[in-house]
Amino acid sequence: MSFTAIIPARYASSRLPGKPLLMMGGKPMIQHVWERACASHASRVVIATDDERIRDAAQAFGAEVCMTSAEHPSGTDRLQEVARLLQLPDEALVVNVQGDEPLIPPALINQVANNLAACSEASMATLSETIHEVAAVFNPNIVKVVSDCRGLALYFSRSPQPWVRDHFINQGTGHFQPDALPAGVNFQRHIGIYAYRVAFLNQYVTWPPAPLEQAEQLEQLRALWQGHRIHVAEACEHHPHGVDTPEDYLRLKTLLKDNAE
Repeated sequence: MSFTAIIPARYASSRLPGKPLLMMGGKPMIQHVWERACASHASRVVIATDDERIRDAAQAFGAEVCMTSAEHPSGTDRLQEVARLLQLPDEALVVNVQGDEPLIPPALINQVANNLAACSEASMATLSETIHEVAAVFNPNIVKVVSDCRGLALYFSRSPQPWVRDHFINQGTGHFQPDALPAGVNFQRHIGIYAYRVAFLNQYVTWPPAPLEQAEQLEQLRALWQGHRIHVAEACEHHPHGVDTPEDYLRLKTLLKDNAE
């Protein structure tokens, strides 16, 4: 089974401008991500960027780079452009590895690609992990996913999913946030790594944004809206948090510096 790993890397970021080039452990962050992807079973690893500074830095450490448009409305549109420029066939598999996850385990890249290859009815595959904290279930920045008995996604949401009525609702006072999660209910946090079939990517970019996608601000809901299936499995290894904020950067910068010493 062969697949291509594509690492989107944009220079613009409202909270961390130039994020892919931030230094960690003596290397730019994008190099850490690229090295992790190269340690997977990917037959090809490509950094996709719209910025010459990132291109130059990536080529300096030996990466293959694909320059893309700066006008894409979503990361999935950028991925499709790369697949088109690389002339990947419809049946090819592509894994989107986020460019701000310098600790991404290579095993997760392999897992999501293998899962899509094994599930012929799915157009996409992704991963999740169990949520154990009440605060995480109610945190809108943590995306929840619910799946059917075959591991196919039913819905992704920023709200608590599933909503355990008899546990989350006090009949006398209305909604409340409990101190503990109910026993026997499996809450899953969505992990933002995806595998796609190229034929699906070519379809995706022709669809307008879906109402549910716009409401939740979640691109994957466009696929469900159009009737496509998304395979979901629990990650085989822990998925470390990426770099979203300056605090995340300082934490991982310290961790990678300590590991390098």
